[in-house]
Amino acid sequence: MGTNWRGALVYVFIFLAAVVLIFGLFPMNGSLEEIPLSQLVTAVNAGRVESILVEEDDVEITFTDGEVIASRKESNTELTQALLLLGAGETELANVDIQVEPPSPWGDWLVALGSFLPFIFLAVLFLFLMRQAQGTNNQALSFGKSRARMFTGEKPTVTFDDVAGVEEAKQELAEVVEFLKEPQKFISLGARIPKGVVLMGPPGTGKTLLAKAVSGEAGVPFFSISGSEFVEMFVGVGASRVRDLFEQARRNSPCIIFVDEVDAVGRHRGAGLGGSHDEREQTLNQILVEMDGFSTDTNIIVIAATNRPDILDPALLRPGRFDRRVVLDRPDIKGRRGILDVHARGKPLARDVDLDVLAQGTPGFVGADIENLVNEAAILAARRNKKSIGMSEFQEAVERVIAGPERKSRLITADEKRVLAYHEAGHALVQTKLPNTDPVHKVSIVARGMSLGYTMSMPEKDRYLHTQDKFEDDIAGMLAGRAAEELVFGDKWTGASDDLEKATKLARKMVTTYGMSPLLGPLTFGDRDELVFLGREIAEQRNYSDHVAEEIDQEVRRIVEHAYERARGILITYRDKLDQLATRLIEVETLERRDFEALVA
Repeated sequence: MGTNWRGALVYVFIFLAAVVLIFGLFPMNGSLEEIPLSQLVTAVNAGRVESILVEEDDVEITFTDGEVIASRKESNTELTQALLLLGAGETELANVDIQVEPPSPWGDWLVALGSFLPFIFLAVLFLFLMRQAQGTNNQALSFGKSRARMFTGEKPTVTFDDVAGVEEAKQELAEVVEFLKEPQKFISLGARIPKGVVLMGPPGTGKTLLAKAVSGEAGVPFFSISGSEFVEMFVGVGASRVRDLFEQARRNSPCIIFVDEVDAVGRHRGAGLGGSHDEREQTLNQILVEMDGFSTDTNIIVIAATNRPDILDPALLRPGRFDRRVVLDRPDIKGRRGILDVHARGKPLARDVDLDVLAQGTPGFVGADIENLVNEAAILAARRNKKSIGMSEFQEAVERVIAGPERKSRLITADEKRVLAYHEAGHALVQTKLPNTDPVHKVSIVARGMSLGYTMSMPEKDRYLHTQDKFEDDIAGMLAGRAAEELVFGDKWTGASDDLEKATKLARKMVTTYGMSPLLGPLTFGDRDELVFLGREIAEQRNYSDHVAEEIDQEVRRIVEHAYERARGILITYRDKLDQLATRLIEVETLERRDFEALVA
C-alpha cells in the first residue's frame, strides 16, 4: 500500500510541475485583446473607460460598454503617472475607478520555482525511470534494503505433516526445531547448534517446503529470499542487502533465514570474468562475514537450498557456517506413497483408486511431479464432469506427466501408421522376451508430446544398482523398433533417431564410466563435469590417447551391433506375434498391459 502511495505521489508532482510551467508560460489574461497605453489614454480622454485594475505589470481595462481589454505598463512605474505623461487629462482620469491589487506573497517563490522547475522535473523523471528500470516498486534510494519476505510463526501454514518422502531429512532438521524451541537444553551441555543447514537435492524434491515446515514447527519468524535477489546492477548493493537481512533477523531472533538457490550467489570465488572483485563475490564475502559474526545466543539459523552443491565455495561449507548437509533424493516407493497421501488429502477419490499401485507406477517421480500428477487427475475428472477422481484419471495423468498430452488431431497416412505400429510392437515384444527388462504397461501409436508413439515400461521395484546384462537387454529393447522396421519393410525410417541416441549413450557409458568392456577392462575414461543430481554431463576432459579413443569407439559399436542382432533374432523367432501386435495396434491404437500380455502369451 505504501509503495503505491509513493508512486502516486510521483505522478502528482509531475502533474503539478506541468501546471506551474503552463501557467508560467501562458498567463490567465493571455486570452484578452491587448492595447498599448497610448490607446488607453485616448479612451480615457474620450470618457469611454469605466475602471482599471492593476496587478503588478498587468493592466485590465473595463469600458463603459462592458468590453474588457488588457494592457501592460513598465515595471517600477505607477500607472497614473504613466498615463499623465502620455497626455491623459487629470479630470478625465479622476472619473476612472483605478484599483491596484497588492503583489502576491507567492510571486517570488513562483518565479524561483519557475527558474529551477526544469532541473527539478528532470531529476524527478530520472529517479522515476531508474526505479522502473530496476523492476521494483520500492523507492529509488532503497536498493540496499533486503527484499526478504518475512512470515511470522504464529499461524504456521506448513508443518512436518505436510512433508513426506524425506523422513531422514526431517529427522535431521528436527534437532534444529528443538534448538529453537529449547535452546537452553543444548547450551547447558556446551553444545553448539549448527549455524547453517544446506538442503541438497534434485529440483522438486521439497527443499523449500521442508524449510517452511521447520519454521512452522518451531513457531518462529521465517525470512525467505532467493540467491538471485541479492545481486543488482549497482556495486555494493548485494552486500548491503545481506547486512540488512541479518540485521532484521537479529531484531526478530530466534528466527530462520532461508536462502533458496544459494548457488546463484555462493559459487566458487575467482571463477568468473571479474575475478575476486565481482559484485556476486562481494555479496558472498558479506554472507561469510555475517555468519561468522553469529554468537551462540542469537538463535538464528540459516537454511540454504541448492541442486548444485559442487559449485559452492568451500568457505561457505566449512564448519562454523553451513555445518550440516541434508540430502533430499528422489523418493522410493514408500516415499512416493506418503507424498500421494499428502496431496490426495481432502480430494474426493473414487473407490477404485489404489495409491499403492500409483506409487509403484511412478518411479523417478519427485514431490513436484506427484503434486502435478494429482492436480492433472483432478482437472481430468472435472473435464469429464465427474464428482470424484477415478483410477483412470490418475493413469492418464501419469502418462501426461511423462510424455505429455495426447495429440489425436495429428493426421498421419495409413502407411506411416503401419510403420509406427510395427515400430512400437517391436519395442514391446523384445522387451517382453528379454529377462532383464522392465515389464511393458502400455503400448500406443497415439502421439504424445513430441513422440509419435510410445511403449511405457515400469519397473516392479526401485533399483539403485544395475548389471551389465540389464544394460545390454535395455539397449536391445531400444533398438527393437528400428529392427522391426528393417525386418518388415526392408527400409530404415527416421522415427528411431531418439532410440539410437539413447542406446549409443548408454553403450558409451558402459565402456567409459562403468568399466564393462572386456577389451578395455575395469577402467574409466575422461574427467567429466556433471550437473549434480541431474545426471547431465556438461563437459569432458579427455585423458586418454587416440589409440584408446579408437578402441572405445570399437567397443561401443560392438555393444550396439550385438544388441541390434539380438533384437532382430527375437523378432524373427516371434514374427507371428509381431504381426498380431501390429495389426491390433492399427485397429485400437492403444493396448493396455492385460491385452498386450494376452497377445504375446
